[in-house]
Amino acid sequence: MNIEIVDIVNKINVILVEEFEVDEDVIEAGKNLKDTLDLDSLDYVDLVVIIESNFGVKLVESDFANVITFQDFYNLIERKILAKQQ
Repeated sequence: MNIEIVDIVNKINVILVEEFEVDEDVIEAGKNLKDTLDLDSLDYVDLVVIIESNFGVKLVESDFANVITFQDFYNLIERKILAKQQ
């Protein structure tokens, strides 16, 4: 199963809108993920669980070390999916 980055972005954005009640207009690739979504530590746990169940990947705390923007997050999920397909 090959998944395109566009599909990943769209699916993540739908999840963010539905699960975190975020207006899709505020989701932009270059914006700060944490600040834009106003995420606390429990929200991150929820986000990890939701992403893992929707994409079938495993995320750990260290994965988020370099995630600042939405684009960083999209890239992380894409890398995890590609690594799983190897």
